[in-house]
Amino acid sequence: MFHTTRMRHIAWAALASASLVASPHAASAQTVLGSGVVPSTAENSEERPVTFTERVPRDAALAVVMTSAQIPDGVELPYDTEARIAAAQFVGEAGASLAIPNSAGAPPILLVGAGGAGDAAPNWREAGARIAQAMVLQNSPVAIAGLPDALAMAEAGLGATMGQYRFDRYKSQRTEPPALPFVIVGAASEAAETLFARRHGPLGDAVRFARDQINEPANVIYPESFVARTRALFAGVAGVTIEVLDEAELRALNMGTLLGVGQGSPRGSRLMMITYRGANGPPMLLAGKGITFDTGGISIKPNSGMWEMKGDMSGAAAVTGAAYSLAKSGAAVHVVAAVPLAENMPGTNAQRPGDVVRTYSGKTIEMRSTDAEGRLVLADAIEYATDTRKPYALVNIATLTGSAFRALGREFAATFAREDAHAEAAIAAGKKTGEELWRLPLHPAFARAMGSEVADIKNSDASPAPGASAGAHFIEFFVPDDLPWVHVDMANVDRQYSPTPLVPVGASGFGVLLLDEMARSWRPN
Repeated sequence: MFHTTRMRHIAWAALASASLVASPHAASAQTVLGSGVVPSTAENSEERPVTFTERVPRDAALAVVMTSAQIPDGVELPYDTEARIAAAQFVGEAGASLAIPNSAGAPPILLVGAGGAGDAAPNWREAGARIAQAMVLQNSPVAIAGLPDALAMAEAGLGATMGQYRFDRYKSQRTEPPALPFVIVGAASEAAETLFARRHGPLGDAVRFARDQINEPANVIYPESFVARTRALFAGVAGVTIEVLDEAELRALNMGTLLGVGQGSPRGSRLMMITYRGANGPPMLLAGKGITFDTGGISIKPNSGMWEMKGDMSGAAAVTGAAYSLAKSGAAVHVVAAVPLAENMPGTNAQRPGDVVRTYSGKTIEMRSTDAEGRLVLADAIEYATDTRKPYALVNIATLTGSAFRALGREFAATFAREDAHAEAAIAAGKKTGEELWRLPLHPAFARAMGSEVADIKNSDASPAPGASAGAHFIEFFVPDDLPWVHVDMANVDRQYSPTPLVPVGASGFGVLLLDEMARSWRPN
């Protein structure tokens, strides 16, 4: 009996061994990252294009933008419209709308308010977004009329682009809204079309790109695939070069912080440098945190809400999108986007609390928490970019701390700067674009709290420094003292939980508009 049983064991062992040798699938399965099965091959449902013309197409639904009870010049509406406006007490205030009955079988008519409160200017962008959402299922072209000039028309076009955004590629059963155009109507249609093509259209495309990457799951977007999508985005765009450093090159440059964050993941870290040269002279540097998924590493996060950490690369999406909008519109600026990309996982090779790592410049960092990882990848990226590109200013953006949310809620992103003028410039850009900032403090006491007994600085555990300020001081440690610098902590505004006219539920794409404006308005000296 013993002999027979032993022979069976040997036979099964030989069969299993032969199967492993003979089957290429069994051998190759060990080298596949993830399941090897893509979750979808579909794209998002097609959006309505934005076009411009002088006259309302005959078959189009009509949306009229109004800032008062007065029907805009040149807009033809049914004879009883004025009486209906008066009866409804519609005065064109922002957020209000009024449906006007049309003849049987004719497309609908909608009046949409854009009037600003007090001395505020009309919000043409938001009006376009609200029309896009109200008319999303309308099975005809949608004409948008009543806008006073080319800029207002282009702004409404951008609003319609942002307002209709949807991320539905993983819905196996979905409604396909008609992809018939939004037609912006007005006497200045030719000038508006040119303006939209040169400025507002690229902005809308950049915001869409950023939202798409942030909404994607982390089994689809990781360092290498983010780089591939970026290369596809910039294909054929003039004046752009893209440099990508892989793990071997990062190691040769001693970028221990970027490598350290990603060392627990089988998906290697990358540093991508996007350069757009639309002007001579030194560049503005934009640096964006690109953690494609953040478990917290060994300092692992709780399960609740961890799925949102697929969006921990929102800063990388923002700087990439801003570089695209600037390049595609041919802006007269020189800008470099530094995009450090890593996946923070608690693998067998993951870094540990207590480890000491070194940066590109040789500075050392004590790990107090592997969940304070975004500042680590920015350290290497900023040092490398400032050394090799010699920028005249730096703006970095990151989903860095929960403290930003606790301080500011979801109304403002936090911003920090060493100089009042730089903070004021960033805040002004935020007001202009609607991506608003609120300044939080830097202080020598907070900087001292970042000191380490065993290294130059520690990455966390910096009581009594407030968390958002501690994170800002950590990043400042790697910024040259004479370099104008602004830090934006967007951890509280990267995702929208209830829809607004311009931002649906999900990724906001925050930072694209802000950084685009800052690059255009901030000049050397």
